Amino acid sequence: MTSSTENTEKTGNLTRRIADQIGRAIVAGEYGDRPFPIEADISEQFDASRSVTREAIKMLTAKGLIASRPRRGTSVAPEADWNFLDPDVLRWLLGRGFSLDLLSEFTAFRSAIEPQAALQAIRRNDPEALVRIEAAIERMESVSADDREATLAADIEFHVAILLASGNRFMIQCCDLVETALRYSIQLTDLEKGVAAADIDAHRVIANAILAGDAARAVTASQDLLNEAAMLIERARRAAG
Repeated sequence: MTSSTENTEKTGNLTRRIADQIGRAIVAGEYGDRPFPIEADISEQFDASRSVTREAIKMLTAKGLIASRPRRGTSVAPEADWNFLDPDVLRWLLGRGFSLDLLSEFTAFRSAIEPQAALQAIRRNDPEALVRIEAAIERMESVSADDREATLAADIEFHVAILLASGNRFMIQCCDLVETALRYSIQLTDLEKGVAAADIDAHRVIANAILAGDAARAVTASQDLLNEAAMLIERARRAAG
């Protein structure tokens, strides 16, 4: 006998799957020359109940991808209305094609956030948060460069640890967004550098500065790392014409 919890999980998974597939289709422009499907057609396509379909539509509406208007029904919203700070939307955008323009804009956004997060981490001086930063840099140093997924995960963990250490609720809200974009950005910048792993020494400089309470060094080192990423992305843009 299936429990109510299992049913809820299955329903939630189906809702997310519908939202994911339709979200990808919207971002890819598949509804550019045809109307957005009505609720009944979506339910039939995914063999889902109306309530599940309705929840998926609500998710996409909250992300700014679709809009419902009286007498006009549901339609795809203009791209300017999409929530670019939503990790799903960013993932779908990056997934539709390796957007160097989008990565460039996101790196500029990171430049406004991450050096300040390093500064706030020093000012807050939370022992547990500093331990997480130390653990993250040690993990970066210990994983094999041949294990691409492990090196990527360790790199992301390091940047997220600094955001969390800031204690700033707005910066913490950016963790999922940064993780999503880094999965694309790190692979590109590593390819441009011709290496298979992050510059661990540059990350260690940031970690050491935070742990030592050296605010000026932490901000400068963080900015230097992001400047290099921006330079590599720009180089890739030029090469792509």
